Amino acid sequence: MGFSFDIAKRIAFNRQRSFSRFIIRLSIAATTLSVAAMILTLAFVNGFQQTVASKIFSFWGHIRVQHYEAGKSLIAEETPFTYDSSISHIIQTDNNILRVQAFATKSAVIESKGEIEGVLLKGIDRGYDSSELKSFFTAGNWLQFEDSNYSKQIIVSKALADQLNIGLNDTLKVHFVSSIDDSRTYRKLQVTGIYKTGIEEYDKLFVIGDIQLIRRINEWRDDQIGGYEVFIEDYTKMDSVSRHLSEQLPTEWMSRTIREVYPNIFDWLNIQDVNRDVIFIVMSAVAIINLITCLLILILERTRMVGILKALGAGNWTIQKIFLYHASVITITGIVLGLLLGIGICVLQQLTGFIRLDETSYYVREAPMIIIWWQVLAITVGTAIVCYASLIIPSLLIRKVNPVKAIQFR
Repeated sequence: MGFSFDIAKRIAFNRQRSFSRFIIRLSIAATTLSVAAMILTLAFVNGFQQTVASKIFSFWGHIRVQHYEAGKSLIAEETPFTYDSSISHIIQTDNNILRVQAFATKSAVIESKGEIEGVLLKGIDRGYDSSELKSFFTAGNWLQFEDSNYSKQIIVSKALADQLNIGLNDTLKVHFVSSIDDSRTYRKLQVTGIYKTGIEEYDKLFVIGDIQLIRRINEWRDDQIGGYEVFIEDYTKMDSVSRHLSEQLPTEWMSRTIREVYPNIFDWLNIQDVNRDVIFIVMSAVAIINLITCLLILILERTRMVGILKALGAGNWTIQKIFLYHASVITITGIVLGLLLGIGICVLQQLTGFIRLDETSYYVREAPMIIIWWQVLAITVGTAIVCYASLIIPSLLIRKVNPVKAIQFR
């Protein structure tokens, strides 16, 4: 480094008051805020997308396999089919699949204390893995299944419980329309649990009960189900896994990712990527403009020094390196402070949840933060490279400085 670095160090750590010191602090602050904003944006988008997506996956799995019916909504009562071990084998042979669970749905109307509300009953059996759904419970317990009959228990959402003034252990009248002869019937079911996902599309629509009850209402056999929920190890592979299943399954079957079932939610999540990119562009522009302005002011303030160094025989590149070293100190300081600020806020949010969100609009009560360290490293390296590259342009002005005029400059 030698001569250029020694002079740059003297300039950078000079305690003398000057206008450039204010500009330097302003540039450091701008770089700090830019880096911190990019880290916070990535952590929030990562956390938000993964948290909301995991709620959807926990409720419905990653892929749904059921009978194909042209023109039929994917959110509707399914055409029943008999459990087929060969189909189950095709699904479970994929190494990406963690588990497969049977389900069925049935439209119903809940009556409680003179109030009624339409719902979709999701029927499950005793082998259903409830570990993920239990994380959404606000009160009560999981269903208790009967050995010979259907369970007379039901799980409702907190939104529905508040709307109909339902409490734990209350008995509800659940009205059904038979799919065989359009006759109406009802069952009295006891509320054993209350859940809340925060996703309005689920909480206002679904209640959870025994699939055996749906079989009784629809007059299905005990081996008939509505479809399979498929859970996979890495949700980013669900599109490829679904395509593979579609190729393996018979033509009368269909495999659809949950993204295809609820496209509006996932389209909304993908919009967050656009917001992230906009913030990145704005923050990068702020940091670059401030650093370029800072370097220009440093060069103008040290014009006489540039002239003297040229008169003493210093080359243009030697003088350029003085200001580039100085600007590098500013950039590195801003990046380090930005890392500390951004990561610090993320960790504080993870520990305290002090940043609150409107759950009805964002599906979460607290801003979720997930730090992915390779992304933090990419921000650090990328910011350093972009800022350093942008600093070379104003440093080229040094080549235009005339030593005689520069020495006379005041």
